Amino acid sequence: MEDKIFGRNPVFEAIKSGRTIDKILIKKGKYEGSLVPIIKRAKEKSLIIQEVERQKLDEIAKGENHQGIVAYVSEIEYASVKDILELAKSKDEPPFVIICDKITDPHNLGAILRTANCVGAHGVIIPKRGSVGLNGVAVKTAAGAAEYTPVARVTNISQTISELKNEGLWIAAADMDGASIYKSDLKGALGIVIGSEGEGISRLVKENCDFTVSIPMQGDINSLNASVAAGIIMYEALRQRKQCEK
Repeated sequence: MEDKIFGRNPVFEAIKSGRTIDKILIKKGKYEGSLVPIIKRAKEKSLIIQEVERQKLDEIAKGENHQGIVAYVSEIEYASVKDILELAKSKDEPPFVIICDKITDPHNLGAILRTANCVGAHGVIIPKRGSVGLNGVAVKTAAGAAEYTPVARVTNISQTISELKNEGLWIAAADMDGASIYKSDLKGALGIVIGSEGEGISRLVKENCDFTVSIPMQGDINSLNASVAAGIIMYEALRQRKQCEK
C-alpha cells in the first residue's frame, strides 16, 4: 500500500534511509534552502520528481505545513517487540522502551517518537486499536525519527507489559500520583508508559506496571501535554543512564 509524507526533513530522511519512494512532488518555482540537497539526493537515486502548483500540495497535505514537498512512499513497516529488544541487545544496552497507551493525536505520537530517537530509546510500542498510527502527520512531526526508531503495534498493551517484565524490564507508569521522577530509579532495563491525552493510563495497564512516576509541578495548572510529559521523563531517564556510564 502507498502512503504520503510531507515536510523537508521527513522526506530527506526517507530518501537517505532507502525507503521505497514512488514519486516526489515539489512546488513549482526556484529551488532554495533545504530543498536543494533533497532534490540532489533524489536525483542521485533516480527518483521521480514532479513540479506541481502549491495548491495541489495544500490539498494533499490537508492543511498541514508541507514546506513545498510531498513524497508518495511505501507504508512504514511496523516492527515487533522482539525486534526492539534485539536492537537493544545488538547495541549491548539495557532495553529502553516507550509505551503509548492510546495516544490519539498524531502530533503527540510524532513528537514522542522524535524524542525517543533523541534519547536513544530502542523503540516505541502502540496498541492496534484506539490509537493513532504512523500516518503522514505523525511522520512529519517525528522529523525523520520514524525512519530509524522501530514502532511496534500490539493487540494488548497489558499483555505486552507482562512480556516485557518477563524479559527483565521494569515498567514505570507516568501518573500525577506517582513518585517524583527525580527520586525514582529510571536506570537499567526500562519501559515508560505514557497515557492518552484525555484519560491518561487505563486502570488495567497502570495496575500491571511496577511503579508510577510523576513530574513535579509548581505552577497554577497541574497537567502537561502528553508528548511534553513524555519528553521530560525520557530525558530524566537518559540523565540517569548516562551517569551510570561514568
